[in-house]
Amino acid sequence: MPYKSRSKSTELLILEYLNRRMRLSDQEKTNYYSISKGFEGELRFDSMTDTLQCECLILNDLLLKLNNTLFQIDSLIITPEAIYCFEVKNYEGDYVYESDRFYKKSKSEITNPLTQLNRSESLFRQLLQGLDINFPIHAFVVFINSEFTLYQTPLNKPLIFSTQINRFLKNLSTKTTNLTTKQRNLADKLISLHITDSPFKQLPSYNYEELRKGITCFKCSSFSISVSGMNCYCEDCGQIELVSSSVMRSVKEFKLLFPNQKVTTSLIHEWCQVVQSKKRIMRILEKNFEKVGTHQWSYYK
Repeated sequence: MPYKSRSKSTELLILEYLNRRMRLSDQEKTNYYSISKGFEGELRFDSMTDTLQCECLILNDLLLKLNNTLFQIDSLIITPEAIYCFEVKNYEGDYVYESDRFYKKSKSEITNPLTQLNRSESLFRQLLQGLDINFPIHAFVVFINSEFTLYQTPLNKPLIFSTQINRFLKNLSTKTTNLTTKQRNLADKLISLHITDSPFKQLPSYNYEELRKGITCFKCSSFSISVSGMNCYCEDCGQIELVSSSVMRSVKEFKLLFPNQKVTTSLIHEWCQVVQSKKRIMRILEKNFEKVGTHQWSYYK
């Protein structure tokens, strides 16, 4: 069980919503698929670190700041003996390591993940020094995808491949020392310093008018939703969901896409489309939010 769990970033959630409701450009789709694939790889690594048998504290997805410089640690494991930092990559296909650079087999250069690792490790080390904390730090790049191959891999670099992860974690699990208050205090401090929302989102421009309206299926994302009685039915996959749950999901989506817009009965009625009754929308909003104002000037927060 992680001490700090991982969740989808605001950037990924917004891109998921926009991908359903508008036509993304090729570059925007590439960015979305890259972020989504990276998140899938991180989740896969999380499922593996969850099996650790030693006393440790697992902190997933930390975004920290040092002297106005942001840095991210995909996974951090605090053990009694040391801290382990991991940069997780879900690369797929053939790559080449040459002259301290990473290339796709086609010879197109990509950002060197070791450079990313060294930067985050250095900033993290300085952060701990500023907190007057001295723990050994071991940092690694983890290639989680079994379909990844790196040719000319140097033996002296902190790289862990998919076939080595289980062995690495089994070795960690052999540690028998117990955690102390010092390690737990450090974990709590890092969580308190975590920045929940990155300011560096790469999002396409969009507006309310151009987005497709309607409730989507929570299972298959289809817009083929019909309402019967208390339930919404997906005509594509057969999934059933309470109308109230479907509306609240849609409100959550609307609020994330348009954080500066007031949530009103008319707006959510238009956003959901398939719920015919405005009164039904109003009752759901009144049950779940605080109503502000009266009559046509009322909204919910």
